[in-house]
Amino acid sequence: MKFKNHILVGVLLMVNVFVFAQYGKQKKADILFNKFSFVKAANEYRELIENNYNKDYATRRLADCYAYLRDPRNAARYYKKAVEQVNVPIEYYYSYAQALRGIKDYKNSRIWLERFKDSGGVINANDFEKDVNFITSVFNAKQQYFLDKVRFNSKFSDFGAFEQNGKIYFASSRDEGVSVKRLYGWNEQPFLDVYVADVGTKRNVDHTAKLKGDVNSIYHDGPVTITKDGNTMYFSRNNIDEHGLSKDKKGISNMKIYRATLRDSIWTDIEDLSINHSEYSTQHPALNKDDSKLYFSSDWPGGFGGSDIYVVDIKADGTLGVPTNLGNVVNTKKSEGFPFINNEGTLFFSSDGHPGLGLLDIFGTIQGENDEFVDVINLGIPINSNKDDFSFSMNPNGITGYFASNRTGGRGDDDIYAYHRVPTLQVEGIVSDAINTKPIANSIITLFNDKEEQIAYMVTDENGFYQINIDRNQDYKIVGSQIKYIDDYRTFTSKYLQTELTTITANLLLNPVQDVIKLAELNTIYFDYDKHNIRKDAALELDKIVSLMQNDYPDMVIRIESHTDSRGELSYNDKLSIDRANSTYEYLISKGINPSRITEHEGFGERRLTNGCEDGAKCEEKDHQLNRRTQFIVVKME
Repeated sequence: MKFKNHILVGVLLMVNVFVFAQYGKQKKADILFNKFSFVKAANEYRELIENNYNKDYATRRLADCYAYLRDPRNAARYYKKAVEQVNVPIEYYYSYAQALRGIKDYKNSRIWLERFKDSGGVINANDFEKDVNFITSVFNAKQQYFLDKVRFNSKFSDFGAFEQNGKIYFASSRDEGVSVKRLYGWNEQPFLDVYVADVGTKRNVDHTAKLKGDVNSIYHDGPVTITKDGNTMYFSRNNIDEHGLSKDKKGISNMKIYRATLRDSIWTDIEDLSINHSEYSTQHPALNKDDSKLYFSSDWPGGFGGSDIYVVDIKADGTLGVPTNLGNVVNTKKSEGFPFINNEGTLFFSSDGHPGLGLLDIFGTIQGENDEFVDVINLGIPINSNKDDFSFSMNPNGITGYFASNRTGGRGDDDIYAYHRVPTLQVEGIVSDAINTKPIANSIITLFNDKEEQIAYMVTDENGFYQINIDRNQDYKIVGSQIKYIDDYRTFTSKYLQTELTTITANLLLNPVQDVIKLAELNTIYFDYDKHNIRKDAALELDKIVSLMQNDYPDMVIRIESHTDSRGELSYNDKLSIDRANSTYEYLISKGINPSRITEHEGFGERRLTNGCEDGAKCEEKDHQLNRRTQFIVVKME
């Protein structure tokens, strides 16, 4: 009988392992989604749908993935399922309309745009008429980026901010505080140098913060990128030789990418790379996650426009392969530059050739199954403005970073801006039975604000899972309800959270409602002294329990607890109580009760006496009889 009980426990454990495994898979999918890794995220969401875990949420996210991957047919397919969901956010009406536009189903697109508008959504006047890029429309539906102050900008040009190991590297023409100033003829500003400062510095960064070593010359130097081990730097610099500036046939000194090595805290051993050419510019170096590829921009002949973005392999010995143009999804007839690769392999760059808000705008790329580029996305306001916006970088957390702009309101010419992304914040959890830890499907979840006003309402899925989008900087209370259980609630706050945090977990445990009338029918049975056989009076009570469980409450689950009086050795009484529990269990099973409906049958010996009849106490037989008993605990009531 114990073996059967162990099987039941094992099944419960397997159920819980499955639920939490799927919960982990969803968190992984969300992390990939928030870092632009839409192909991998889509694979995870599809598996969640196949496993029937939080299916509504996974369906909405999968639809978004296809939208970002410029696959309007599949996007429309899953958005159609999303808009059929109960309490679906109304922005999915808009997303569905845009996906339908992507497959040229303009009639139904108009219907869903109208539905979005009727539900309270705001529609621009030209949304019905312009054949806009539906991916950009979806992406820019809600502001994701917010600007933070940078206190070390100067009145000159500052850009190319790159953060690593608590330091920020950037290029600047702030060559002040020195006796000899060299001015760049084009804009009458000092030449660019590379500076380094502590992240978050609030002090003025002057010439004393110039990068130590041989990187800075008397001409333009920067911006830079550094390998993950911190030992190798790639940087832009004017084409110079032992005689000074080296110029092309038109009298222009083009840019080159050089490599430096860190030795004894000094950047030295400057190398001219094989990809450089004296007649064309090669600049804006960027490395991928494992430092195996170098991205850059160049105006080499044979490209698509003014300057294009290229990539070249970095071999194990440091030599470079043959550069490859990234193609016409990224590059246009105009100029592309300042590439940056985040930790998820997403390329960001600046361009004045893709549709934007002003001059140079910053774009992100979308890649397909085979890492091919399928589309670009304008990062929107406030990253982009009506002026030049460029030199975008993102820190490994995927949340913070920098870019530069010459927009109105800055301190100088080009200024560095810091940003942080605010991903959607959600509260999620699993509602479980407090007795057997099984998830409770179809539980009602109600979310209240700090004024006790209801702001959200939903029902858990078949795995007891719920997830609700919430605002930051708020206090909340969440309540779980089920008609057969006692409510449980949690209070939590979304105040003072790190921006990187996207999920608050609030699991709920519901205790079964215990019906006094039903419990009254589960009478305690008693045993003779030093016996564990079922007496006739006990059999009558057990038959009542069998009838109750088989006929009136076919889903009732119970637990058996057996006891002895205090007479005899402790160890003997422990065994005797177990025998009594087994006899009770076997009697019920013999009458047709399914073993799975008895979660446990345990003996507690003399440890739980109901009166004062302990060892040495003078008690009559009738008092000892009250301790020789088996009791029935209701675990689940249906």
